[in-house]
Amino acid sequence: MKAVQVTGYGDIDKLEVKTVPIPTPKQDEVLVKVKACAINNTEIWMREGAYGTGAKSGWRPEGVQFPRTPGSDIAGEIVEVGENVSKALIGKRVVLFPFTSSGEEGYEHISEDMSFIGSEYDGGYAEYVVWPAELCYDMPLSTYEESAVFSVSGLTAWHMVEQIQAKAGETIVVTGANGGVGSLNVQIASNVFGAKVIAIVGDIGLEDKMKELGATHVLSYRSHNLAEEIVEVNGGPVDSVLDVVGDALFSISLQVLKKGGKFCISGSAGGQKTELDFRTVYLKHITLYGSVLGTRQEFTRMLEAISSGKIKPVIDRTFALEKAGEAQTYFKQSGKIGKIVLLPG
Repeated sequence: MKAVQVTGYGDIDKLEVKTVPIPTPKQDEVLVKVKACAINNTEIWMREGAYGTGAKSGWRPEGVQFPRTPGSDIAGEIVEVGENVSKALIGKRVVLFPFTSSGEEGYEHISEDMSFIGSEYDGGYAEYVVWPAELCYDMPLSTYEESAVFSVSGLTAWHMVEQIQAKAGETIVVTGANGGVGSLNVQIASNVFGAKVIAIVGDIGLEDKMKELGATHVLSYRSHNLAEEIVEVNGGPVDSVLDVVGDALFSISLQVLKKGGKFCISGSAGGQKTELDFRTVYLKHITLYGSVLGTRQEFTRMLEAISSGKIKPVIDRTFALEKAGEAQTYFKQSGKIGKIVLLPG
């Protein structure tokens, strides 16, 4: 089969298209023919070594073992089953829950042995992938391409919104609102939990599209008076901030939060380190949340919301599998809205 492998930490020249054996499902596993695999920041940061230093970058402390096939947002068809798996699953169209863990129900995502597909396991930048049968879920939508855009970014966004305990009528600021996680934060907060969303983007020309997703107000992070604009359109400080940007908007986020407000971060594309005046946190009684991925119960609730039409797929562009390097380069450009998807075959 064709597979795109990361051969080491570095630039996109570390992505190589190779011909490798089709994997064989072991006990309790299935073989999935990959039909679509969406791109996430996580596989780019894994390749770049952004999760650690030197040879210790990855979801696990020991770092990634190369070569590694990345890709975690996977939709496909089960074509073969291993021992102890019902043959009735063959032909089933599925999306993959993106990690394994021995953690208790509700705490799977914070277990020490959490291992991620595309980092600790070979992932979906390939024509086939093996995965535990119990972690394969029915596709929520009719097409592979649309169903593939939720597993990682959707689960992350859903968990963020549940962490801050979003309620109807509250106001939530969403940074990076045109990206994979951000666009889903907008939809989940507004369309599922009933909150008012202030979407922060770079290009204000995206305003109409963001409002279609559920945003009440759309503002540009390029504004010199962003904090004042947020407070003005809301008629006062906001209840929560869902952030994927990091340093670039951190100070503004704390500034616009009300007393007792909540700040939840799941990414740092705008800077991984920041300065923090602790007085801001304790004098305003702000709660800070770090957030990555989520639980299997949350994954199930998310898929139900997708199937019912409350959350819609947002796809910016598709690429052939062999163009993975080009797709990752495009992924990092600004001005997009939604997900980038690789299509094998």
